[in-house]
Amino acid sequence: MLEHLYRQLVIDHAKKRRNHRRISGEHVQQTHYKNPTCGDVITLYVELQGHHVDDIAFVGEGCSISMASASMMTELLKGVSLEEASSMRHAMERMIRHGEISSDVDLGDALSLEGVHKLRGRHNCALMAWQALDRVIGHETTYEPVARS
Repeated sequence: MLEHLYRQLVIDHAKKRRNHRRISGEHVQQTHYKNPTCGDVITLYVELQGHHVDDIAFVGEGCSISMASASMMTELLKGVSLEEASSMRHAMERMIRHGEISSDVDLGDALSLEGVHKLRGRHNCALMAWQALDRVIGHETTYEPVARS
């Protein structure tokens, strides 16, 4: 039942993409990003005011997973600090690559992508927008694997 609900949420975000538009202005930074494994592409636009994401949007084409993930990410990041955005980005990476769900970071609708963990070939699809975010905010956040006890 929950898996069906998650699948519907992903389809909804893929078909009715939130923040699927261009933005411009003095404080808008953008980057074009292509998934090297499948050819999906996005251009991510981020309007920064100080250390906060004031607005965020994207245009692009790709599979349902990459477009849904970009839509979900833009909803999550509006109005958050860069520190919060970085925490969410790392939590998303851990969830997709290792199946680990953070109890400290709320990923909202992006939690519906948890099942992608089992589809290794689709990891880059789910993380494409998040990797583009690294470029826009002026630094590459390096993922550090969490040691398992």
